[in-house]
Amino acid sequence: MNPRNLALLSLALLVTGQEVSPTPTTCTVPNDVTYPKDIKLPDPFLVADGKRLSSKDAWACKRAEIRDQIQRFELGPKPPKPTVSATASGGKITITCSESGKSISFSPSIKLPSGTGPFPAIIAFEGGSIPVPSGVATITFPNHDIAADDPRGKGKFYDLYGASHAAGGLIAWAWGVSRVIDALEQLGADTTKIDTKHLAVTGCSRNGKGALIAGAFDDRIALTIPQEGGSGGPGCWRIVADIKKNGTKTEDATQIIKGDSWFATSFSPYAPDVSTLPYDHHMLMALVAPRGLLVIENSGIDYLGPISTYGCSVAARMVFEALGAKDSMGISQASHGSSHCQMPSSQNPEVAAFFNRFLLGQTSNTDVVKTDGKFNWVASQWIAWTLPALS
Repeated sequence: MNPRNLALLSLALLVTGQEVSPTPTTCTVPNDVTYPKDIKLPDPFLVADGKRLSSKDAWACKRAEIRDQIQRFELGPKPPKPTVSATASGGKITITCSESGKSISFSPSIKLPSGTGPFPAIIAFEGGSIPVPSGVATITFPNHDIAADDPRGKGKFYDLYGASHAAGGLIAWAWGVSRVIDALEQLGADTTKIDTKHLAVTGCSRNGKGALIAGAFDDRIALTIPQEGGSGGPGCWRIVADIKKNGTKTEDATQIIKGDSWFATSFSPYAPDVSTLPYDHHMLMALVAPRGLLVIENSGIDYLGPISTYGCSVAARMVFEALGAKDSMGISQASHGSSHCQMPSSQNPEVAAFFNRFLLGQTSNTDVVKTDGKFNWVASQWIAWTLPALS
């Protein structure tokens, strides 16, 4: 497919079984619709027929379109739910997934607070690295058991679906998080002591990318906290390509596809000119709306593309605002040099605020947009669209 002539094909292929809110039957997206090349961030309110959204209800159709595009051109497909069974014992849940005569098992650990529960919980990629309140359980998700960084096609996801499956590692990790939630729901709070209506997900660096994608592709997650995910996470491909072109040593799409197998091989043709993509990662983050999203970034590491993660997040927050949920998304950038994944205490208040509101049911101020970055963000350079008044 010519990357300059991106076609939005039928949504039915990739939307089925995605652990998301059902797409209204009134959604109709014609086949073979093209979007023009755009060097700025694409309009998240523009739909396939060339019109802009006029209502909040219509966002459900646009979400389905964005999910389809990101899987088709970048992540690869997230398979629907297989047959899932689970047991709990000794601080772990053992999850077995079966499909077409094959089965795999993996065992996340659960650390419970003191008390009787049920407790809200955070699903933490490899344990996570943010402060977790005392009343919140931690579920350690072994994402690299599900899909290895390298080589491609290794891990339990690929044992189940085949080494040549089109999914990249990030969407395979998101599939694994969804299976954890399936298991928690199946076992019930009496067994697990977990409140499945108040779940969060987090991870740092590559795991931050994975946490964001997990939150974007499963509406059962109430709060998503990607930490220092950089490019391929909260960073926009277009912005990071521009700053790299201007001499910043940062990770862009052309570099990322040559390393670990996080993305689908279908992304490779588009990496040299990301302006051909009909979306960017402001629209990935917008998939979380109106649920909670807190983007934690380090403005002191050029490789993470601080202006990209900040600007991209600002654009995403405009979608939250249009949906009447501006304070459901927060942005926090703080410089702490090369201490990657070691969040400074200056970011603790916003982390606590989002936990309080979305997991603990407390009134809390989550209207947070802050950076100490030494860059000049000019919104008009990247955002040519306006905020619509959605009815």
